[in-house]
Amino acid sequence: MKILVSADMEGATGVTWPADVLPGTAAWERCRAMFTGDVNAAVAGFFDGGADEVLVNEAHWTMRNLLLERLDERARLLTGRHKALSMVEGVQHGDVDGVAFVGYHAAAGAEGVLAHTYLANSLTGVWVDGTRASEGLLNALVCAEFGVPVVLVTGDDRACEDAAGYAPRARTAAVKDYVSRYAAVCRTPARTAADIRAAARAAAPLARRHEPVTAGREIAVEFDAEHLAGAATVVPGVRQTGERRVAYTAPTMYEGIRCFKAVTTVVSAAVEEEYG
Repeated sequence: MKILVSADMEGATGVTWPADVLPGTAAWERCRAMFTGDVNAAVAGFFDGGADEVLVNEAHWTMRNLLLERLDERARLLTGRHKALSMVEGVQHGDVDGVAFVGYHAAAGAEGVLAHTYLANSLTGVWVDGTRASEGLLNALVCAEFGVPVVLVTGDDRACEDAAGYAPRARTAAVKDYVSRYAAVCRTPARTAADIRAAARAAAPLARRHEPVTAGREIAVEFDAEHLAGAATVVPGVRQTGERRVAYTAPTMYEGIRCFKAVTTVVSAAVEEEYG
């Protein structure tokens, strides 16, 4: 049994504030250890549950946040940016039986600690076939096209609630409870490690490949400024559907997520420092 762990940081133990996840800050250095601890707990739990192999894919910001020297030695780490499937890179090779979303968070425009979708700001909402989409939903749809179920989700309580919509059978472990976008009631690392490990152990039997689920998708993206919608239309197939909104049709979610990456890259370049 091979498990792919997609590891994001906003939903990690103790993280509540932008500086906690921005590379180079003192707070980020401190939170890297707790982030690595969450991942280690998931790795241990999956091995407890019978996994033969665990690949951890770094999925936050520069994708160079986890402390390799503190990672469970049984795991392997895929680190660094510019990967074909970004947050779920590795799921496409036909050898992954289950995926875990560790340190995930709620969607842009929704309640949740550091809630966003791909871009920290600028995006106010993403919808797939009319449903507001978190990174969890987007990535779960990609995984489904390769016949791989999401079996575990960890993050704040809102991220765990979100998971019920896209992976209803998955086990969840909440490491903190939402108070505001920048505040939470946090559990200690010792407590969250135990909870994540237990959830991963229980999730391991769910890691069974299924028939690929492929479908065309209508994806809409809304921004906080009208010029960003205009900028996004330079991506082929993306059309402006409102003052601050664009949409495109993708024949598969693989194509859908790659187009979305292109849109977010273009939009990031169009954001000015003070005025957005």
